[in-house]
Amino acid sequence: MGMKTKIALGAVVGIAVIGALSANAGDGDGDAKSDNRTSASAGEKTGGASEAKPADDKPSEDKAEEKASQAEQFKAFVQKNGTSKEKDAVSHVTKVQGADEQNDILDAADVYTDFTGGIMGEGTGPAKLIASAFADWKDSENGLVTIYDADGELLGNGQF
Repeated sequence: MGMKTKIALGAVVGIAVIGALSANAGDGDGDAKSDNRTSASAGEKTGGASEAKPADDKPSEDKAEEKASQAEQFKAFVQKNGTSKEKDAVSHVTKVQGADEQNDILDAADVYTDFTGGIMGEGTGPAKLIASAFADWKDSENGLVTIYDADGELLGNGQF
């Protein structure tokens, strides 16, 4: 797939998402307000509103735990399946973001490490190994993993 095709595909997807969001935002504004009042009054009568709040909080806590554990999942995969050089490079990983949300259209993941010095520092070589190990861990039709150092500077990237 050429670069122009990828850009055009991204623009089409973006326009479709914006159109869908704006269409949904305008639908039933008046009805939603009356529904909210009905739901609130029903919740007050049964006391269900106080029970619903903790249930809503639990999924957000689970999501936070999953995001925090992506780095550990990645490290565990490399410890089991990686080469000794990949294991050494991945031991410097501190955080992984975006690995759990894939749609095979425009997937992007970020891997943060404790290396310093940016693209001219010591982490450039291991960044290639980390990107390679990430590609073994996750698979996407159009994914890009970006490796950052401790200061958030780019070390490298690769497709997965």
